[in-house]
Amino acid sequence: MGLCDVKLKGMRWWIVAMICVGTIVNYLSRNTLGVLAPVLKTDLGLTTEQYSYIVGAFQAAYTVMQPVCGFVLDTLGVRFGFAMFAVLWSAASCAHVLAGGWMALAAFRGWLGLTEAAAIPAGVKACAEWFPARQRSIGVGFINVGTSLGAMLAPPLAIFLNLHFGWRTAFLATGGAGFLFAILWWRGYRPPSKHPWISDEERDMIAAGRPPLLTGKPALGKILRNRRFWGIALPRFMFEPAWQTFTFWIPLYLSTVRHMDLTEIALFAWMPFLAADLGSVCGGLISPFFMKKFGAGLVNSRLAGISTGALLMIAPGCIGLAPDGVTAVLLFCVGGFAHQMISGLINTLATDNFGSHEVGTVAGLAGTAAWTAGLGFSLVVGALADTVGYNPLFACLSIFDLIGAAAAIILLREPRSSTP
Repeated sequence: MGLCDVKLKGMRWWIVAMICVGTIVNYLSRNTLGVLAPVLKTDLGLTTEQYSYIVGAFQAAYTVMQPVCGFVLDTLGVRFGFAMFAVLWSAASCAHVLAGGWMALAAFRGWLGLTEAAAIPAGVKACAEWFPARQRSIGVGFINVGTSLGAMLAPPLAIFLNLHFGWRTAFLATGGAGFLFAILWWRGYRPPSKHPWISDEERDMIAAGRPPLLTGKPALGKILRNRRFWGIALPRFMFEPAWQTFTFWIPLYLSTVRHMDLTEIALFAWMPFLAADLGSVCGGLISPFFMKKFGAGLVNSRLAGISTGALLMIAPGCIGLAPDGVTAVLLFCVGGFAHQMISGLINTLATDNFGSHEVGTVAGLAGTAAWTAGLGFSLVVGALADTVGYNPLFACLSIFDLIGAAAAIILLREPRSSTP
């Protein structure tokens, strides 16, 4: 029996696992900067404001590139596109070893942002190809686990490599993993209709649980005129500053405000991202729960989960009231859990409301809206953290998420059924 004759049970879950590996590698390389921020500030003589410019270079490039990546993935296909971008972001991450000052580091971060922007559109598009509608929130939830798992692994791994081999080795190692993922993805991914390892039964189940696949290039103007696109993009604009703050600023906050040393940061900074993993899984499961328990429609079940997460996001807004660093980390944990619950559901709504031929572009455009807010807020943190402090900035995150949930409900909610 040849390799092409092998059939794997639940092939769609193997695909999810492979995407999860890609997002782990993606977020591991991007989060290495935040973890090593205290070291880089000392070794390269960076100010807090200069560090915010470095963060901003990544965010600006990522913001601009997301719809481009989405369009490339929709046009060239997710198999070739994701592998290509993985190679490019790995090269960018490894190039960080050449940085000797903040401007060079900002340039390499910009390169990284241009290429890593493909990860979420690729994952969402692959989910749209491989999952029936009723299971997509679960699939996207597990993909989101990769984002927070990568962020969770970054503190202990990057700090271990820094302590034993120096910070440049940390960037080289975390970046180089992307080359291996590119090979894995190219070898292992195909759409369900062409994958040799999927059973006929599973292929038929996937096809029966989604609308007919459409072909052709995505219509950008039509997407931008669609009310439901803005029901995804505007909430993502409000939600994203929280995750950007957790990703790039937690280690520096724990160092400068809670006076933790590098070893203590390695012990605690990963915890909010473990909680975020649980939030990703919970976000995937909560939508089917609302559908089964309360009879909610597909979209309304997603909105109910988003609203739950937005209420939980009040916790990180109260970090200024925490009496010690450990309590602050616990409040960050609640925030990580809540945000990833929200993130998985809002990304799933792109697959619920748009055709598979355009979902990558939709996810990319919505990502641009999100990262515009993340960039702006990071620059605000860099400008104000040393003067007004972090506490009022964290409080803003809670307000942003509540506004985002309200916008999603207003623009996307399904009318109640008139049948008893």
